[in-house]
Amino acid sequence: MNWIASDSPQPSQPSQSPRPTRPPQGLPEPPQPRPGLWKRCLWGGIALWILTAIVTYTTQNTTLLPTLILLGSFLVPAVFVLWAYERHGLDLGAGIILGCFLTGGILGVLGASVMEYYLLHPSVWMFLGVGLIEEAVKLLALMFILRRYPHIHGMRAGLVLGATVGFGFAAFESAGYAFNAAVTMKGIDLRALLETEVLRGVLAPFGHGLWTAIAGGVLLSFRKPNGHFHFAAPVIGTYLGVAVLHCLWDSMHGISIWLVARITDTGLSRALFSQGYMPHPTDQQQHLFTLFNVSGMVAITVVALVWLRSLARSSRRGREARIYTP
Repeated sequence: MNWIASDSPQPSQPSQSPRPTRPPQGLPEPPQPRPGLWKRCLWGGIALWILTAIVTYTTQNTTLLPTLILLGSFLVPAVFVLWAYERHGLDLGAGIILGCFLTGGILGVLGASVMEYYLLHPSVWMFLGVGLIEEAVKLLALMFILRRYPHIHGMRAGLVLGATVGFGFAAFESAGYAFNAAVTMKGIDLRALLETEVLRGVLAPFGHGLWTAIAGGVLLSFRKPNGHFHFAAPVIGTYLGVAVLHCLWDSMHGISIWLVARITDTGLSRALFSQGYMPHPTDQQQHLFTLFNVSGMVAITVVALVWLRSLARSSRRGREARIYTP
């Protein structure tokens, strides 16, 4: 019988010098995170963020703004990465997780900024371009980091590392949005900063991390044993699918305005739809806009979660099928 503990294919013959199952005597075991560390980080981080916000608001000390922005932007993405590492990625190592979060997030933000600056122009189709570009640069960043790790492949590793890159991207992007909200022509707007961080913190688990987890899982499931990436049809199709989800998420504000205009027969021009606002909305229009916007984002999230869950189940079934081979 052949017992296998990995979700990726193993060589049929043992290597000449198998790795020891235990470290040499005298060397300590590598430290492992305590179970539930992500919970303590979450509640401790929330308490620190609230304390920082209170002190900043009370003292009006602008030197605390970087602390407030970074803590609020990185808290939720970092906690979700820590949860994924504790539950599904201990064998990957803390180093590759940290590299994907920081290096992958920075490379993704920089690549998206450059490509969107030169390739995109205001139009109805702009958000589709944003989805295609940002999902592409996140996958490219993941591939760049994993170029020195040819042994890392499989659905489970792709889900964890893809989510890590996506959450890193979300953290740095949220920090930029928070900074833009805080700095206005009239000075520092602390209320806008706090509202932006709360909103993006609540939505963080359902955006970049979720989409890139799906794309990364399929990408690494088709990675070859020699470390080369194989862009099979499912990989391309998955990339296009998550890019469409990304596009719909970003477009939901404008789509909701268009639906309100159609239902209430306001006769709004296409220019107003593309600019994303409705002049002098009534109470009924405001309620309809909120309903369509929230419902649309919930629907997109449900589709992505079902997709992710199906990939995770297929990965578990594949591991179970390989655990016992007569």
